[in-house]
Order: sequence, then C-alpha cells, then structure tokens
Amino acid sequence: MKKFTLLLSALMIFLLLAACGQTEEPESANETEETETATETEETEQVAEAITISGVLGDVELEAPAEKVVALEWTYAEDLLAVGVQPVGMSDIEGYNSWVQIEEELGSDVVDVGTRQEPSLEKIAELEPDLIIAIKFRHEAIKEELEAIAPTVFFDPYPTDETISQYDEMESTFTEVAKAVDKSAEAEQVLADLEQKYEEAKTTIEASDLATKDVVLSQAYSANQAPEIRIFTPNSMAAVILDKIGLNNVHESEQFEVYGFSTVNVEALPQYEEANFVYVVQDEDNVFENQLKDNAVWKNLNFVQEDRMYALGGDAWLFGGPLSAKVVVDRIVEKMVSN
Repeated sequence: MKKFTLLLSALMIFLLLAACGQTEEPESANETEETETATETEETEQVAEAITISGVLGDVELEAPAEKVVALEWTYAEDLLAVGVQPVGMSDIEGYNSWVQIEEELGSDVVDVGTRQEPSLEKIAELEPDLIIAIKFRHEAIKEELEAIAPTVFFDPYPTDETISQYDEMESTFTEVAKAVDKSAEAEQVLADLEQKYEEAKTTIEASDLATKDVVLSQAYSANQAPEIRIFTPNSMAAVILDKIGLNNVHESEQFEVYGFSTVNVEALPQYEEANFVYVVQDEDNVFENQLKDNAVWKNLNFVQEDRMYALGGDAWLFGGPLSAKVVVDRIVEKMVSN
C-alpha cells in the first residue's frame, strides 16, 4: 500500500510537471513570434525611410531624409526654400540675392561656400552635410571630391533630349529635391499653386486689349562693347511659361538650342517687329537705350515705334525654379497689362 501511495504521488508530480511544461511552451512560441514580428517591422520602417534620388549622373541613396543640404546652384537653393527648408550652405549668396527675387528669404545663417563655378570643398566639408546638390556642367569634374564629403546628386537644367523642355526638367528636379528632404506633399502644392497662377494670368491677358498675343522674349547685354541679344526658343523654360499664360512665342530656331536661346544681332529683329518685344536688361547695361538708340534698323522696328516694348527688370530670373516662374508671370502681367 505504501509503495502504491508513493507511486501514485510520483505519477501526479510527473503529470503536474508535464502540464506546466505544456503551458509554458506556447508562451515561448508566442514570444518568439512577437520578436520576429517586431524585427520585421523595424526592418520595414528602415526601408521606408530610405530615399532614392534620381540624378543625371546616377541615383543617390539616402538612409533618411536629408536635414543638412548644400546647394551649389541658385535654383536648387530656391527649390529647398519653396518647400520650407533652408540650405546649410550655398554658392554665391550675393549673386543669388541680386537675381532671385522670390518672397521666401534665405536665412542669415546660411554659409556661402564660394562661387558656383568653383565652390570651396573645405567650406562644404566643414558643414558636414547629409546631401550636396550639384549641377552637371559645372561640377562633374569634382564629382569624386564632392562624394567624398557627402552623397551628391547632379542635375542638368539643359536637356539634350529635344523632347524634354527646360520647364519639364525644372519640375522633375524640383520634385526630386523635395523628395530628398521629405517634402513631396509640399512640392505638389507649390506646383498646383503655380498652375493656378498661370490660369489667373491667362484669364487676365485674354481680357486685355493687347494688340497681339505674339511675343518675342529677349535678354540682352554688352559683350566686347557690342550688343548681344538672346532670343528664347520654344524649349526654354521662359518660352513654356509664355505659352502657359496664353502668349505666343514667335521665335523658332533653325537648329536645336540646348541652352534655350539663340544669340542674334539687331539685323535679325525685323522678322519679329509685329510681335510684342519683352526683354530683360541690366539698368547699367541697357543696350537698347545705349548702343542701339541711334541704330537705323532698331529705330525703325514696328514694336519700337509703336511702343510695344516691355521691360521685365534686370533681375527677372528666367532660369530658376517654380517660385521664380511665379515672379516672371507677375512681371509680365504687370508690364504688359496692368500698366
């Protein structure tokens, strides 16, 4: 009987231990599953935070949105400001302030890193940026040096593909810059506001009493004491803006102009004399009022005699981003219609 009792007790203890083991095992499995799920979630979040920026010299991978950005071209600084981000450094701040007349102001603590042609690698490195935004035709030669400092993305505002306008390039670059700093939603709103600006300007121009909607857009300056006259071609950003607000750019180049303009002399202008002449010159270098004021060809042009000349101001920046485009539209409406 005693043996039976001991055997029964031992059996009960064994069953109790076995039951405890069965109860604990599912808990261990649940813990393993929860750990695996948490790890997968963390990995997914890390992948979601990674950003790929598409540039003309290859894509650039960022582990997270860039917070400290150096812009080596004015347009890219403007792109950052458009989505509410201040660059930590940029090239030629003095020149930027002279030409780029957008409402968004550059912060006083933004560091000037040298000229656009030859930025200071030392100054850039001191800023310890997360991203450098460079322009292909100026900075490709120092690509390795820039990439040794920080991830560097290159853009090219002058597409060689004739099917892509400079305006298309401006929009795509702006979108990539915004993505780099996690401001894609803000960028979409900026572009939507710009389209609304175009529609409002188009309505105003259509209701105006302009003798013609044909225009030729020019930027002029002195070179070797002789007037140089740029006439913008359809692939230029400026010409696309004209089209969006209901004006007709009449200049067609016989060859593709990668920079978006043809350089001509005064003898080429009579073919455009029935159009409105919209132009950008510096006050201290106004070739139309100085070198050409007594020129017989110039004086006899219809748009000169009929006072259909519209100065946009020497600081009208025709090569910028979406905010500069808004400034150009406002200047055109102000000079051609409001006055």
